[in-house]
Amino acid sequence: MAGTTRTDIEMNRSFGVGGVALLATMMLGSGCSKRVESESQQSAVAGSVADYYPLAVGNSWTYRLNGRADKQVTVEILKQEEGFFHDNQGGQLAVDAYGLRDPKRYLLRGPLETGHAWTNVVSVSSTERYRIIQAGSACDTPAGTFPSCVQVEGRNRVDAQATLVNAMTFAPGVGMVRMEIFLETNQQRIPQTHLELTAYQVGGSRAPGASTPPAG
Repeated sequence: MAGTTRTDIEMNRSFGVGGVALLATMMLGSGCSKRVESESQQSAVAGSVADYYPLAVGNSWTYRLNGRADKQVTVEILKQEEGFFHDNQGGQLAVDAYGLRDPKRYLLRGPLETGHAWTNVVSVSSTERYRIIQAGSACDTPAGTFPSCVQVEGRNRVDAQATLVNAMTFAPGVGMVRMEIFLETNQQRIPQTHLELTAYQVGGSRAPGASTPPAG
């Protein structure tokens, strides 16, 4: 990339899943062009929000960026401090009575059912709107096929013509297995960044490329 654009700056100010989103915004390029569609049928999954992002020191996740095997990043939780788990990429996450959050926003909130929505006011000029668009579907990644996933869509309006869209998929007992960032303008979605899980280590269990991950 030759330089930093206005879109890059806005993306760095928006969204976050630990340190992964920050790294993703620096890797703009070819991504998955699949449009995320919501399901009209109501669905829900069992379990709590904590099941969908296991937080413990030593847990780690490795992601492939934009489909490139030579562009991978590993996020590892290093410590717990002041109520948040801190990772090696500068991210901070916690799970409280309401859901999974970083210092500015809730990334996943219960009930874990299709259509559930919430709003995060992250600054005076920035409001993010989140909604669960799928609950209970399977997700395929290089790390394996994960059942009973929850897919969340976050939206942040950049200006009158454009909205930044962040689609995150969480798997029980694993954490975030996929993230796609789009720029939505003129009723079209332009892929910006795409991350897929390639390997993970949660609670002492290491699962690189497993076809069926262990239950959470």
